[in-house]
Amino acid sequence: MLDDSLLDAPEALARADLHDLLRGAAEAGARVRTALRHATESGLTELKPDGRPRAVLIAGPGTAATGVADLITALAGTGCPVVRLAPTGVAPAAGALRWSLPGWTGPVDLLLIVTPDGTEPGLTLLAEQAYRRGCTVVAVAPSRTPLAESVDGSHGLTVPMAMSPVAAYGTTYGEAESRVGTRQEPTTPGRPDPTDPAQPDPTGPGSPDTLGHPGAAHGVPEDRGPLTAPHHDPPEAPAAAPGTLWALLTPLLVLLDRTGLIAAPVDTLQKVADRLDDVAERCGPAITTYSNPAKTLAVELSESLPLIWSEGQAAGMAGRRFAAALAELAGHAALAAELPEALPAHAALLAGGGAGGADSDDFFRDRTEEPAVLRARVIMLRERPSDAGGLTAAPAARELAHSHDTPLSELEPEDGSDLERLAELIAITDFAAVYLTLASGGRS
Repeated sequence: MLDDSLLDAPEALARADLHDLLRGAAEAGARVRTALRHATESGLTELKPDGRPRAVLIAGPGTAATGVADLITALAGTGCPVVRLAPTGVAPAAGALRWSLPGWTGPVDLLLIVTPDGTEPGLTLLAEQAYRRGCTVVAVAPSRTPLAESVDGSHGLTVPMAMSPVAAYGTTYGEAESRVGTRQEPTTPGRPDPTDPAQPDPTGPGSPDTLGHPGAAHGVPEDRGPLTAPHHDPPEAPAAAPGTLWALLTPLLVLLDRTGLIAAPVDTLQKVADRLDDVAERCGPAITTYSNPAKTLAVELSESLPLIWSEGQAAGMAGRRFAAALAELAGHAALAAELPEALPAHAALLAGGGAGGADSDDFFRDRTEEPAVLRARVIMLRERPSDAGGLTAAPAARELAHSHDTPLSELEPEDGSDLERLAELIAITDFAAVYLTLASGGRS
């Protein structure tokens, strides 16, 4: 059950957010900028390749790596084959996963390795295998990890992953406040003693403490409450956590722009970061549900089976990522499909019993002992506004949903480049998945 009251209680949301998922969603724009800086420092912006690769191979664990491969495939189109190397193994643990190159891989191919961990032995072995075949290797991974050292040692290129500010400094807001409150500064000659009552009040007007805490911009409360102590050693964040996708993807967009495979210049990526910031302001915890598109979507998805219909290749990637995030973070089943194929694929779900449309049985029957039944709800993601013209299956989708009395929600991004519109769809759905997770009991 979704606790609606929790959505409009920022303090309660922060206490329930053990993985800092809301913070991760709000930091997506900042991580794009940090990743751009890392790409520049690594020399990607000045790269002058001889031409396009014959094929691009992408390897990495988890939902974030799958999203990276899916998005690059959508953006590359028919310009170059993009192949995701799926892992094998007896368990999803980092030490158990293995990857292997196709037999045709050679010097004219490009291998991209993305991971938020960097300790996977299978990825290290994959990089060594690619080196023996003369394949160019570029990795995005945390610095000073076994994978980063292996790629650098085999004449590849490693771009440090843009970490969350909390992870980068190894502290949370609650920890920082605790340390500030208990730290005793030594008294040195020429420096005022903070414990001297004759000294000016350090919390007076104009002092840093009166300028607001770091999370105020996105409605994150300063006091983490009774969960401050567990936040000293937070559990590992899920792979679908917001922010990870952009930290891994941004350097690769810079690289592939230099090869001419996709169009993602630095100024466009800066606009993507700005768009992510705009969504964070609109969907932050302090924004009430009725004017917050992400909270509204989370409420609509509660007690329903989301059928995520997308129109356009980039929107299709956003829909598949949304379904994966709902499953991994909130434990909420969802089905994703692209229009127009989604209409015949999901028509039986709209017309049939358990996950179908409106109930046609006796309205006055006793429902107290009936099990809860998920009712389908269509979520339509479109990468272009409805008035943009061109062929569209949206009218047919609306007609099918309305003919079965199935509720329909639509998300359309504001005008901008393809990457900006895609970023807006991903950001809103990321926030919605997080709100559904926290308000449903925090299954993550």
